Amino acid sequence: MVRETMPDWFVAKADKGEFWTDERCYITELLNDAASPEASLAIARVEPGVTTQLHKLVGVSERYIVRKGQGLVEVDGLTRPLGPGDQAVIPPDTAQRITNTGTEDLEFYCVCVPRFRPGSYVSLE
Repeated sequence: MVRETMPDWFVAKADKGEFWTDERCYITELLNDAASPEASLAIARVEPGVTTQLHKLVGVSERYIVRKGQGLVEVDGLTRPLGPGDQAVIPPDTAQRITNTGTEDLEFYCVCVPRFRPGSYVSLE
């Protein structure tokens, strides 16, 4: 039996697809909805040799979880190499950027708490 309306627990795919950002990376949002204000989830893709814009997220903590590729993450002026399975935990209001140091795309999950909203993004360049 197919219901005319969707149940509250079902969330249809947000069909935005991947998009380019001024941060110099591509983003695919997997979860970013006002119905779930507690968190958002996206996949970021940074091309080889590219460094994302130095920025901070006001009032939002972020966790990078690397899916593939190699990079160098900078958080509050400290840098560390990252590879598949590595994570970076970035507190709210903290300067951050990431550089793809490999020969393939660097892809990582971005988990934001509370959810990412464009107004929380502040360029530091």
